Amino acid sequence: MYALRYAVGTDTGLRRDANEDSLYFTERLFAVADGMGGHAYGEVASSIAVAVLADLDVESDDPLGELAGAAREIAIRLTDLAEENFDMRGMGTTLTALLWDGERFAVGHIGDSRCYLVREGALTQITRDHTMVQALVDEGRMAAEQAAEHPGRSMLMRALQAGSAHDPDLFFQDVEAGDRYLICSDGLSDVVPPDRIGELLTATADGDETVRALIDAANEAGGPDNITCVVVDVLPSGNSSWLPTWLTR
Repeated sequence: MYALRYAVGTDTGLRRDANEDSLYFTERLFAVADGMGGHAYGEVASSIAVAVLADLDVESDDPLGELAGAAREIAIRLTDLAEENFDMRGMGTTLTALLWDGERFAVGHIGDSRCYLVREGALTQITRDHTMVQALVDEGRMAAEQAAEHPGRSMLMRALQAGSAHDPDLFFQDVEAGDRYLICSDGLSDVVPPDRIGELLTATADGDETVRALIDAANEAGGPDNITCVVVDVLPSGNSSWLPTWLTR
């Protein structure tokens, strides 16, 4: 009924010496992990996350369970490493993943990497940031506009981390032909506002061009962090040249 087309890209940004983001993509599984921990241990943590996904990337009748199992295994491996190396204590990673079952996506999400959906030209954020400022917004104690500019907006309340067991958000996402999904690290979403992200996602059907434009926009905004983007288009099966109306009107 549906087919997928995808494009990916990652960039160190303008102010970091190393890229602590990792991405994973196959024909059915797409993910971004943004590591944290300093001393290059963030890169270790995000790399472990995608390695676990690679191990578990097999057909399953329970895609949400598959993603939950991956999250548990990532936390176990991070904890094991931290027990061997004191300096690695506190390292961790975000993880936002889309797992395709042929008709819909299973979504697994923890941290502040994001997944956006463009449907009929309108942008929606389908994941919720697990940050302190987002919690304040949810409680009505801070306006969304304030949260977007808050210096502590990247302070995580939940992540996959050594020594802790936080469960990811897990849900199914129904799709329509013409949907475009973006998974990104906060190196994009922290510096490029949603309306600009929406403009870039709807400017062209070319996924590679879209990914490049998103990364360029983050660097033009200062590039303070690593930037990783995965763009996935949902197409009618057997029609790889089909374009949604919001790109052709």
